[in-house]
Amino acid sequence: MRRQSRTECARQGAPAPPRTRAEPGDVALDLPGSSRPSPARPRDFRQRFLRLAVGPVALLAGAHAELPGCKIRITSQALELVKQEGLRFLEHELETITIPDLRGREGHFYYNISEMKVTELQLTSSELHFQPEQELVLRITNASLGLNFRRQLLYWFFYDGGYINASAEGVSIYTALQLSRDPNGQIRLSNISCQAFVAKTHAAFGGTFRKVYDFLYTFIASGMRFLLNQQICPVLHHAGMVLLNSLLATVPVRGPVDELVGIDYSLLKDPVASASNLDMEFRGAFFPLAESNWSLPNQAVEPQLQEEGRMVYVAFSEFFFDSAMESYFRAGALRLSLVGDKVPHDLDMLLRATYFGSIVLLSPAVLDSPLKLELRVTAPPRCTIKPSGTTIAVTASVTIALVPPDQPEVQLSRMTMDVWLSAKMALRGKALRAQLDLRKYARDGPGKPSPSPSLCGCRMIPPAQ
Repeated sequence: MRRQSRTECARQGAPAPPRTRAEPGDVALDLPGSSRPSPARPRDFRQRFLRLAVGPVALLAGAHAELPGCKIRITSQALELVKQEGLRFLEHELETITIPDLRGREGHFYYNISEMKVTELQLTSSELHFQPEQELVLRITNASLGLNFRRQLLYWFFYDGGYINASAEGVSIYTALQLSRDPNGQIRLSNISCQAFVAKTHAAFGGTFRKVYDFLYTFIASGMRFLLNQQICPVLHHAGMVLLNSLLATVPVRGPVDELVGIDYSLLKDPVASASNLDMEFRGAFFPLAESNWSLPNQAVEPQLQEEGRMVYVAFSEFFFDSAMESYFRAGALRLSLVGDKVPHDLDMLLRATYFGSIVLLSPAVLDSPLKLELRVTAPPRCTIKPSGTTIAVTASVTIALVPPDQPEVQLSRMTMDVWLSAKMALRGKALRAQLDLRKYARDGPGKPSPSPSLCGCRMIPPAQ
C-alpha cells in the first residue's frame, strides 16, 4: 500500500501521518532542550544564500567602475584613409618576405629557384570594415604580386642561369585585427588572424632553354604557390604584433600640457566595435604637475555618442573641464595682477572716478600713486553642460588699491563676484579652443559703489565684516 503524503491527507480530510524524516525544502531550528537532531540544510538553500550575499557585492563593483571623461568614435567613413595607409604599410612589409630556395630534379634536369622577392603589390579589390568582436577586418581579393627570382638549370654539361620577373595572381588575403587595452592604458593589438591564398603564378621564360623551363614550370609553380602561402601570414603577424605594437607603445597616455598642468588620457577598457563604428573610452583627467598623484573624483554624467554621419566624433563630460579648471586653480594660475602702466588707461580713469570719494580723503602723497587691480579666483570653477549650451560658473575676488612707492598699498575696494560664462568649444587642428561670453550678471550691495557693466558682469557680495 502506497504511503500517503501530508498534502494528500489534507485534501481528503484525513489526519496527516507523523513525519519521521526531513523532506526537501524543510528548514529546522534547534530549540533549547530538544534532543531531536536537526536535518541537514538543503542545497538550494545554500544557493539562495550565496545569491543574496554575492549579488550586492557585484552591484557595488559595477557602481564603482570608473566613468570616462572623454569618448572618441571612429566611423566607417574614416576607414578609407586608414585603408590607404594600411595598404601602403602592407605593401612595404610584403617586400620584406624571405622565400626559401626551391630546388629539385626532373630526370636529368636539375633546377634551382633562389633569391625570390616580392617587388610590388597590385590591388584590384580591397575592403576594410568594422566587425563586432574582431574590431577591424581587411579583405583583399584578386590581387597580384610582382616577383623576381634567380633561375639556374643544369642538364648534363649544359648550364643556364639568370634573373627573371614573374607574378603571382589571384592573391586573396583576409586579416582580422583585435584591439585591446594594456595594463598601462595604451591601445594595442591583442590578436591577428590571417588567411592567404595564391591561385596561380606565371613566369615568362626566354632563351635557348625556354621550352625546357616551360616544361619544368608546371612543377615549379606548385612549389612557389606553397612557399608564398606559407610566408604571407607570418610576415603580417610579425608586422602587427611586433612592429605596430612597438609603435603604439611609444604613444604616451600621461604627460604635461604646459609647465603647470598635465593630462591623463589612458584607455579605460577595450575598444568596442559595431558594424559601423569603433568606440573608445578615455580617462580624460587633468592634474597639476606639482601634485601628480592628485585626481578629481568623476561624478559627472557619462558623455554620449549617438551620431555616425562624420568620420570622427569626440565627446567630453563635465568632468573633463572641471578637472582642467581645478588643476589650474590648484597650480595657482587663475589669478591676474595689473599694476601701474599695465592697467588700461580708460579703465584707470574709470576706477579713479568711481572711487574718487575715497581717494580725496587720503594723504596728498598717495593721490597720484599707481593703481593696482588684482583678480583672483577663490574656488575651483565648475562647468555645466546642457542641451541648451555650456556654462562655466566662477567665484572670484577683485581688489582695487593704490600702490605708493616704498609704502604699504592702500586698499580702495574688495569685492567677491559670481560670474556665469557661456562657453563655445571647437577643435582647431590639434587644439581645443574655448570662446567665453558673459551670460548672466546682477549688481547688488546697498551702500557699495556699483561697477559699470562694461567693467565686469557680476553680482557683488559684500565682504565679511
